Amino acid sequence: MQYRIDPKSGNKVSALGLGCMRFPGYQVGRPDVASARRIISRALERGVNYLDTAYLYPGNEEVVGAVLDELGARESVFLATKLPHASCKRAEDFDRFFDEQLRRLRTDHIDYYLIHNVTSPSQWERVCALGIEDWIARQKRSGRIRQIGFSFHGSAGDFPVMLDAFAWDFCQVQYNYANEYYQAGTAGVLSAAERGLAVFVMEPLLGGRLAGKLPTEAFKVFEQAGDAELKSPVDWALAWVWSHPQITMLLSGMAAPEQVDQNVRVANLANPGCMDEKRMRAIARVQKIFEAANRVPCTGCNYCMPCPRGINIPGCFSAYNASFAHGWFTGVQQYFTASAIRTSAPKLVSNCVHCGACTRHCPQGIDIPARLQDVGRRLTPGPVGAVLKAMASKGNADKGNR
Repeated sequence: MQYRIDPKSGNKVSALGLGCMRFPGYQVGRPDVASARRIISRALERGVNYLDTAYLYPGNEEVVGAVLDELGARESVFLATKLPHASCKRAEDFDRFFDEQLRRLRTDHIDYYLIHNVTSPSQWERVCALGIEDWIARQKRSGRIRQIGFSFHGSAGDFPVMLDAFAWDFCQVQYNYANEYYQAGTAGVLSAAERGLAVFVMEPLLGGRLAGKLPTEAFKVFEQAGDAELKSPVDWALAWVWSHPQITMLLSGMAAPEQVDQNVRVANLANPGCMDEKRMRAIARVQKIFEAANRVPCTGCNYCMPCPRGINIPGCFSAYNASFAHGWFTGVQQYFTASAIRTSAPKLVSNCVHCGACTRHCPQGIDIPARLQDVGRRLTPGPVGAVLKAMASKGNADKGNR
């Protein structure tokens, strides 16, 4: 395993970290313990020493804590989790959530603690008014928090404001070759590194969009490059991130031991500066192809779920993007699956009532109700939409007659 030094603490952190959010079963809020055990065990065997979870990932902290306890591995890893700051209404809430997290994770300290999903400096200002700065100082003095940081999903202009708002130890940003100028972006990575912060990266594969969901033309570009080391789109995307010397660690949501092996192989060869001119030309071609097909920047994180109307929001956006990447009929087929059209209770995008519950939780800042209308216009035009509505009406009627 390649290791990089956290400039603030001096910790020797594996270049590859395990993002625990997407363990099998996460979509329904019940991560599978046996699968998580296999993934974590393989990651530790291969030298991964950083695990990332969060209070808001349903069932995740409990699973991570149980597996680490079973393996006797807590002291051999850096453990990261996150504060659900939006749920903190009083100063007492900081301890309430943190104490619960320690119980869930079966530990007496957190190595890397983050203010979760910061989209605006005003959110930090709000918890500052509740006294979070003094609270952090107390936790660090007691050793219950070793390093403090924040995960960012806001605008490029707000990122430097957040960097200077507190004496942070590290930051976590979304970064990949399709997001060089999105959210914190390259400019933000450079700014954080210049301030001496450890820079951790999330979404290096954009929720899998830069892996198996690339347009066919993009796959061909990588194949034609004939690279002896970078054998798949996953390899290319991870190597691109690791080629930046400012990056301390990259989080990958590995969902199987085999994915751990694949990612570790790339981690061992993707040193700073590994992307030569030939490789960068291939990346540039893929960027153009991807940008043309990526109409909704959804990463499938499921923060927007459950929808009060039952709509499979990530599934609908995946189908919409697929219709541009792989053809209209492919998108329609995926939409049929996502909307459960063959069941007795189909959930069409037309069911959306614009309540806004989803938009408030989206870390990508997507206007979800408006984009669901785009999905409807693209995938259920004219007679197609009429047929689907008729099928839905019939399904509901049949259900009522039971």
